[in-house]
Amino acid sequence: KDPEAEEDEAEEEEKEEEAAEAVTPKKSSSKDLEVTSETGRVSDGINLKERTGKDMKVPTTFKEMFLFNAAVMGFGNSNWMSIILEQFDAMVMNIANSHRLSEECDVLSLVLAKEDEASIHLVEFRSVMLATLRSLCPKDWDTDHEVAWNWLWENIERMLKALWGKPRIY
Repeated sequence: KDPEAEEDEAEEEEKEEEAAEAVTPKKSSSKDLEVTSETGRVSDGINLKERTGKDMKVPTTFKEMFLFNAAVMGFGNSNWMSIILEQFDAMVMNIANSHRLSEECDVLSLVLAKEDEASIHLVEFRSVMLATLRSLCPKDWDTDHEVAWNWLWENIERMLKALWGKPRIY
């Protein structure tokens, strides 16, 4: 080949590599990025306002993160999820007292009876709940936490399903 043609090919390859690098997102693990809600900055120096064009409030509480995750997962319009979310703290706080937990589930069942029963899918709440807990406690989360929270939700779900449809009778 003639030297000019080789030079042109080398330049073209270099341009293609640069173009590929420009469109390929740089990989960074989620544990390397830490968001602070006060500044809206990620620890790698990216400003969320600059990135999105809007001021973003990073969710810091369980309720805020749950609502965020529900919206991301496509459940943002589920009224029944909001109802369970409002009662969820009381259920978690009373897990050691089975009678009180049962009462909380009774109350929740009465409130949920007003909703369309066919639209309520408790497994969706579990998915959002676990995603929320994982994102709020990424460094501490392990299989023991997963098992414990699944156990809690299975018990709540069992109690709610035992009461499913009964309030409508009365």
